[in-house]
Amino acid sequence: MFLQPLWTALLHHSPVLSSPLFPLFFSLSVYLAFCLPFLLLDLLSTRWALVRRYKLQPQSSVSWSSAWTCLTLTLYNHLVFIFPLTLLHWYLRPVHLPAQAPPLPRLLAQVLVCLLLFDFQSFTWHLLHHRVPWLYRHFHKVHHTFTSTSALTTEYSGAWETLSLGFFAASNPLLLGVHPLTELAFFVVNIYLSVEDHCGYDLPWATHRLVPFGLYGGARHHNLHHLKPRYNYAPYFTHWDRLFGTLHTQDG
Repeated sequence: MFLQPLWTALLHHSPVLSSPLFPLFFSLSVYLAFCLPFLLLDLLSTRWALVRRYKLQPQSSVSWSSAWTCLTLTLYNHLVFIFPLTLLHWYLRPVHLPAQAPPLPRLLAQVLVCLLLFDFQSFTWHLLHHRVPWLYRHFHKVHHTFTSTSALTTEYSGAWETLSLGFFAASNPLLLGVHPLTELAFFVVNIYLSVEDHCGYDLPWATHRLVPFGLYGGARHHNLHHLKPRYNYAPYFTHWDRLFGTLHTQDG
């Protein structure tokens, strides 16, 4: 099996994978690792026009104070809210690590299904929190503090939003009963796509350029949402916004 050597190597660190600290460390380290290249681009864009040409809002810049504000809130939400729930989940549902790895086609298919489920759940949550003023004012407004997106604004949100979206992401692999390796793969892909959504750059290798027929929105799609909050509620794909008449493109 193609994935068996990788899974066997990971099983040598099973005490780490089974630790209640692992989900917190994993999510934070993966998130920050994906943010770092875009933070480097933010630094270079102030000096190089070649980098600045790919910025979705070229007139904007990322200050160290705003970056620190975003990072502080992210760490606070993870330590104060996510970590206790992770401990509870670890206590109620002990980690089971099977000896066999999943087949690669099954892993890829299940990651895609998890992404599609998360996209629908996030779209519904997002639309509701924009259409109901009380929900927007008390819960979602924090995320719209920045009209110019950057990588660290990805998780700049209040506790309710962080826990809600985190619940969607964590529950979908459980609903599908996927292999732990598939679950890890989904988390990595989901975190990357979320960071890319907020990165503030439309790069030549951006995900939306790899998916044909405008089925995937990407950073340009989500950047327009922060500029025009009545549009583009889905985080990744465009079919729900298209169906509900909330899709907005640069040309539309």
